[in-house]
Amino acid sequence: MTNEKYQVLLFEKIKTQIFKWFDTNNSEVIRNEDVYSFLHSLKGTSGTIQLGGLYHLSSRLLDQLEVKGKEQWRKCELREFLFELVSLSYQYEHFKETDLKKVEPSDIELPLVQMICEDVSMLILLKEAMEENGWMVMASSDPEKALSLYYDLQPDCLVIDIDFTEADGFQILEKIQQHNHKQFVPKVILSNENNRHTRIRAYEMGADDFIGKPIDIEEFSVRIKRQLERKHIFDQSVLIDELTKVYNRRFLFDTLERYLKDLERTNSVFSIALLDLDYFKNINDSYGHLIGDKVLEAFADFLKAKLRGSDIVFRYGGEEFVILLPRTNSQEAIDVIDRVLQEFKTIQFHEQGKTFNVSFSAGVFMVDNPALGSQDTLKMADHALYEAKEKGRSRVHGANVSEQSANNILHVSVIDDDAIIRTLLVRVLQTIDTEKIELDIKAFENGEKFFESERLTDKGKHFLILDGVMPVMDGIEVLDKVKNTAQSRGVHVLMLTGRKSEYDIARALKLGADDYVTKPFSITELQARIQRLIKRMF
Repeated sequence: MTNEKYQVLLFEKIKTQIFKWFDTNNSEVIRNEDVYSFLHSLKGTSGTIQLGGLYHLSSRLLDQLEVKGKEQWRKCELREFLFELVSLSYQYEHFKETDLKKVEPSDIELPLVQMICEDVSMLILLKEAMEENGWMVMASSDPEKALSLYYDLQPDCLVIDIDFTEADGFQILEKIQQHNHKQFVPKVILSNENNRHTRIRAYEMGADDFIGKPIDIEEFSVRIKRQLERKHIFDQSVLIDELTKVYNRRFLFDTLERYLKDLERTNSVFSIALLDLDYFKNINDSYGHLIGDKVLEAFADFLKAKLRGSDIVFRYGGEEFVILLPRTNSQEAIDVIDRVLQEFKTIQFHEQGKTFNVSFSAGVFMVDNPALGSQDTLKMADHALYEAKEKGRSRVHGANVSEQSANNILHVSVIDDDAIIRTLLVRVLQTIDTEKIELDIKAFENGEKFFESERLTDKGKHFLILDGVMPVMDGIEVLDKVKNTAQSRGVHVLMLTGRKSEYDIARALKLGADDYVTKPFSITELQARIQRLIKRMF
């Protein structure tokens, strides 16, 4: 039996034990010696079958267990204590099935780290450690997918574990270095081979740091932080984007702050537009990233040529651009950007014997309140851009500012028969930034218990996260019953479905589900979808 099969069996053992402790009607307390025995077994087995991340985590939990010195645990205490293990188990089970998607940061200033590592348990553990520092992290165990993602993401730091069984980790570094000549991205190498020859080779090929295993997570975090600081200093020292030759993101924020101060002093309104090239990933996938870069350069040149002399163009990141339009109200800005859109989408690009056109979507926001600040201003333009995409792309949408009540309460119900998924979803909900909306979160293991609780009689709006397949009452039956209640008008539903459940998805949407996410889901994507749905409700 291969290591991979042993690894799958070990994570099945974790899932079985979690279910036994938290999803049965056993005693409300668990003996400490049982917890110790479980973690000790995990530590020994994971070390043997090369799950370095699980070995590290179980070792740390054992150390914490000794410090706590408990004789027994209440279920709620143990659930919190083992949350990292529960999260690691879920993410390992679904990691290789999950499609990698573009990060949707909740904060426009978060640094982005990309990590490439074959040991999924180590990858997940380091990813969570970095996210605890407030960084966005994209992770992959597939070198080819990771390379494509690197070109799309343009991360602020790259972490590569070069210990691949069927690939040369140095070749990954070499390919990235060949593409990296136009921008500075710090690269950190991890390896079991912590010898002079390997370190020298890594540095010769462009590495900025080298960390040998076993990894001290606290030291790892400090060294990644140092590389992100280097990247920040570099970005601060330049004002022009290397590829497109328009102003960069850093200068955008400096300029926005200056215009906001002018607005406060002179009451001179201005508008900003956030532009995103439509289906740009398809261009990279079809023609290659070098052609994608040519399109970006052509688009930037077109904007500089077609906009008014007073308008300022910035590259916001990837295929997104920001235009600042001084002394321009919302409708005037929409007219300007729409004129640019209509002209640009008629341009034909000729590459590799094929011809294609490119359009963009845009969100426009007029700034008339200096108290908003630069980040809130951009968020408003981003909301408008999202609306433009939702309405079919290749269009311009103006932001609509609406005040929210400080007393808004949203009753959120998670209905899923999987204890691990329920635990993850509740934690995701607890970390969502809902601004002035208060979340009342409860979890139910099946539809019958949800209806028995009479949850829908609670006054206010309701948001259900509903598993499509459950043994007692499946998600479609729950949704059908919900939509036939007197309270159905104030209920919004996000369905969780299997990848091959097209019929169920169609039924769910017909019955009134607002959105669906296929399992296995990316936690980052799910969080972004939930946040969008909640904001749309209010």
